[in-house]
Amino acid sequence: MLQVLENASRLPLSQDITEAIGNVPIVRINRLSELCKHHEFYLKLESCNPGGSIKEKNAVYLIQHAERNGLLTPGGTIVESSSGNFGIGLAMIGAGRGYHVVIVVDAKTPPPIRRMLAAYGAELVDVPLSAADANGSMQVARMQKAQEVAQTIPGAWYPCQHRNPHNPGAHEQFTAREIEQAFGGAPDVIAIGVSTAGQLGGISRYFRQRYPETRIVGVDVAGSAIFGTPSHAYKMTGLGLSFVPPNFDPTVLDAAYSVSDRLAFSVCHALARREGLLLGASTGAIVAAALAYGTRRQRPERMVLLNPDRGDRYLETVYNPQWLTEQGIELLESSALTPTIRALQPVPEILWRQQQPA
Repeated sequence: MLQVLENASRLPLSQDITEAIGNVPIVRINRLSELCKHHEFYLKLESCNPGGSIKEKNAVYLIQHAERNGLLTPGGTIVESSSGNFGIGLAMIGAGRGYHVVIVVDAKTPPPIRRMLAAYGAELVDVPLSAADANGSMQVARMQKAQEVAQTIPGAWYPCQHRNPHNPGAHEQFTAREIEQAFGGAPDVIAIGVSTAGQLGGISRYFRQRYPETRIVGVDVAGSAIFGTPSHAYKMTGLGLSFVPPNFDPTVLDAAYSVSDRLAFSVCHALARREGLLLGASTGAIVAAALAYGTRRQRPERMVLLNPDRGDRYLETVYNPQWLTEQGIELLESSALTPTIRALQPVPEILWRQQQPA
């Protein structure tokens, strides 16, 4: 405790909320699985950012870029489509910088996300379920609605995180350097959820240039279109798209994993009960994939796993037994978790190598 207090006394003062983002704890996983005895698995807890997610870095970076380039002026309006974290990041930073924020959501957006957005003063615009595609995805419909809304508001700025070429810059400039500083160089492996490919693009660009020996493992949810695997409905939020995002570059990957809702949610529960880490749904997928990748590596290695968000915003879904039952998701028993992870195979390279952005 004395060491913690001494370290805390040296923390810099933040002049506003934007300066409080980043440099989060990196914590080793010890008891989740027997696989943790062979390799060192470290979770970079981006859930410890002020608003609870890694997307706050994107929000700050893109807002500041828009300000510098005259795309966003004082008192202006930010419009975005989001299922959660990026919208919350924009609402949080927007509140701190005096912007009106409009977030396009859909009927699947969980109540806690809606309440968080509203608490920051964001205006919510709903897209009905009837606009979903054949697999139940609302992403394209939300993006179209956000574009329409932005066009009706004079001077509105629509960052469009899914297609913004500047999105990876936040992680090349900040997240990658934080990893480098923490490890005094580079870890052996970095496991990253794909999502809009902002994190994957920025971090891989930084490490490919400076530490080409570091391997990059991409993670997605089963049912997503990004890795070229069969598309189908899934319950995960935070991972998965119905199209390949423009920032996705398959050449930066050394391996790719597609993880089912069941396995991801089971790992989430295990992290809470065995490690004291209540984390978001996508973290379960990222941890499962990193552990599975570890089974294919003989010599002990150090791996960094990016934890995108907190678990409290999933209390009504992933951590709610009634919701899981309604969705037909039965969590894996403790004894079945490690064998299931060991059985998880990487996506064949021939599939994700040939993926082209939409």
